[in-house]
Amino acid sequence: MEKKISLVVPAYNEEKLIVSSLKNILTYMIKNKYNFEVIVVDDGSKDKTKEKVRSIKDKHVKLLSYKPNKGKGHAVKIGMLAAKGDLLLFLDADLSTPIEEIEKFIPLTKNYDVVIASRALKESQIKVHQPFYRELIGKVFNKMVQLLAVGGIKDTQCGFKMFTRKAANMIFKRQRIYGWAFDVELLFIAKKYRLKVKEMPVTWINEGDSRVSPIKSSIQMFIQIFKINLNNIRGYYN
Repeated sequence: MEKKISLVVPAYNEEKLIVSSLKNILTYMIKNKYNFEVIVVDDGSKDKTKEKVRSIKDKHVKLLSYKPNKGKGHAVKIGMLAAKGDLLLFLDADLSTPIEEIEKFIPLTKNYDVVIASRALKESQIKVHQPFYRELIGKVFNKMVQLLAVGGIKDTQCGFKMFTRKAANMIFKRQRIYGWAFDVELLFIAKKYRLKVKEMPVTWINEGDSRVSPIKSSIQMFIQIFKINLNNIRGYYN
């Protein structure tokens, strides 16, 4: 029986691009005859994101919405726990990792529980780079992640990650971090339960509209990494 794929798209103030992104996703998935659903999670947007999603009249698209804004990690968790698919993928609303990359990921789920996109592998194609200071901060952050939380993974932050149903159930029910380091927590939990994680090179395009404040967000990320370790000590992931 063909596996159903759930695509979870967290969205916060994405009125400018959400319609075009959803149309790209739908066109590709329908053309390739996938059995799928798209769950857009409106993370307390203050613009017309919700109305824009509702304007897409397609049976595959579902909208979840709440207020106030709680962070991308919370939106991903809500979407993943609501998803009905056998394979669950969350991806950024700007499609910085193109939907076509899903072709590489699906076959790997036969042997891996979690398949994640990576911009740090030599085979990856970065078509539009981030500003140099963001890339530098990202590299420093990753060194800290490897040292303090998740060793052996070169890029924890790329917003294109696929999970088997089993892995999603184990990980997202235990997720507690909703800020910028939520990806690290997901992989920390996966490693804790000895789930098989595969890092894959992808094509990636920086859209140039990042809401990450380099200094403020870096401080928050480091604090959240320590929280992950503290949560583990307290037994929250058991």
